[in-house]
Amino acid sequence: MKNIFDFTMKELENFVEPKFRAKQIYEWIYKKNVDDFAQMLNLPKEIRQSLAQNFYLDPLKCVRSETSSDGSIKYLFALKDGKTIESVLLPMKDELRDENEKIIRHARYSICVSSQVGCKIGCSFCLTAKGGFVRNLTPGEIVAQIWLIKKMNAIPYERRVNVVYMGMGEPLNNLDNVAKAVQILKENDGLAIAPRRQTISTSGLSTQIKKLGEMDLGVLLAISLHAVDDELREKLMPINRAYNIASIMQAVREFPIDLRKRVMFEYLMIDGVNDRPSDAKTLVKLLHGIRAKVNLIYFNPHEGSSFGRPSPENMIKFQDYLCAHGITCTIRQSKGLDISAACGQLKQRNEQGKILAQSSISADKISNK
Repeated sequence: MKNIFDFTMKELENFVEPKFRAKQIYEWIYKKNVDDFAQMLNLPKEIRQSLAQNFYLDPLKCVRSETSSDGSIKYLFALKDGKTIESVLLPMKDELRDENEKIIRHARYSICVSSQVGCKIGCSFCLTAKGGFVRNLTPGEIVAQIWLIKKMNAIPYERRVNVVYMGMGEPLNNLDNVAKAVQILKENDGLAIAPRRQTISTSGLSTQIKKLGEMDLGVLLAISLHAVDDELREKLMPINRAYNIASIMQAVREFPIDLRKRVMFEYLMIDGVNDRPSDAKTLVKLLHGIRAKVNLIYFNPHEGSSFGRPSPENMIKFQDYLCAHGITCTIRQSKGLDISAACGQLKQRNEQGKILAQSSISADKISNK
């Protein structure tokens, strides 16, 4: 059986007759959040039966979630093969009402999705890397993360969300499937999430950045930089040996970007490692001539890491220097600090829990002998 979320509407037209049925199916799934073909009542019974025989509508199952006091929700999803991935719902702006309780601004959300089970990049500060790489996600497994999160949180169809490919995995190592997910998400009869609302983050695979640019999908680009010299970046991100900073900057300069937009540079601030005034100065030089926005991120400590969280004072000093030199710079306010916020934490805790449970069962068996 096939995952129906893997199909663009044009592809789905090849499976149903007449072709307009594909639009109806899309509307049932993406606009009405139906998860059972039998509920698609304006389709003939024989089509519903054929769909049920050839496709499935449940590529993901939520096995665990954690809700932060700031409203962020971290999800652990199980795939059909039992592998698990993480996704996050991030509230960006709260709903506002006037004195008559009329909504004057709807709540706004971003959804952070995974593109792979595990990751092969091996960044020293990332918990996901410790689990190694397992496999790529299909386009439908990526799309279903957004669909299911919207469904579980009753986010209306007409409420658009921003999508960031910043979860588990390196999106550009799964470029073809990520690109197809972008196309499925933008379908007007589907979730209708415009490419300008979708940001693909990469650890800096220069050749793949060039390929993504040639696809001209209209998405935004984010670069996980995290260091301003090759020596340090190689220690933090071994991928830098293959794609050094100079090659990344060249690829970014050639990347097609809407003149109203900027390339995002994500800079994970680690106490005493890359948060010095000299680092800020070098970063300004690196970004010269690029329409850039720098997003400073607090390192989110996790068990087993030797890195520390920087002080707010150092973050602000770093930001002030960049802004004073004409670079748009924001400090990402950490969300989910009271839950398993760092990428890979919820997955690790879930698997540790299974190991403990299995150990307990084994111990019980031994004690009962």
